[in-house]
Amino acid sequence: MPTRFSPYLLLLAFGLGLGACSSSENYTRTDSRPGLDLSRYHTYNFMDAVARNDSAFQSSGSNIFDLKRSVTRQMELRGFRLAPNPDLWVNIGMTNEQRTQTRETNLVSDPAPAYIGQRNYHWHATNVPVGTYQQGTATIDLVDAARKELLWQGVTTSILSNNPSRASKSIDKGVAEVFAKLPVASGPVPSGQ
Repeated sequence: MPTRFSPYLLLLAFGLGLGACSSSENYTRTDSRPGLDLSRYHTYNFMDAVARNDSAFQSSGSNIFDLKRSVTRQMELRGFRLAPNPDLWVNIGMTNEQRTQTRETNLVSDPAPAYIGQRNYHWHATNVPVGTYQQGTATIDLVDAARKELLWQGVTTSILSNNPSRASKSIDKGVAEVFAKLPVASGPVPSGQ
């Protein structure tokens, strides 16, 4: 007995498929030296702002200052203190890239060719652009200050909103996910935070 599909079921399946593809989750990864023990490190500071050229970011629309604020919070949650001559240098970097969102064409939602004759038909799915978005990637390096050795690196990639408040929250979420993989347990929030 042939089965008949309702157009509503097809639209529901299509909507669920799109929902599964459009994720706002952050992508995170970390890498560390084998046997890393951060218990002997107590202080941190950011690498020289002049070397990183913070002034270039002030009017660029970059979220580098949100990243720095978020990293500061996570370091302090784990008991590290800011110091002029630190045990650990923190090097941060951020890139923003405009990406194109696409969807795949299909016979249900897109018009079929005007003529499909016997033995003379062809249709294939293609990707069509439907919008653009900003994807931000932040890199956080922890460097042994005395030996100048990279100890740990965390990378997070997320879609950034044009709304500064939402973009800041996205950065906070990504940095928290990266630091959750740092081999140091978080403690209580220091007073004044």
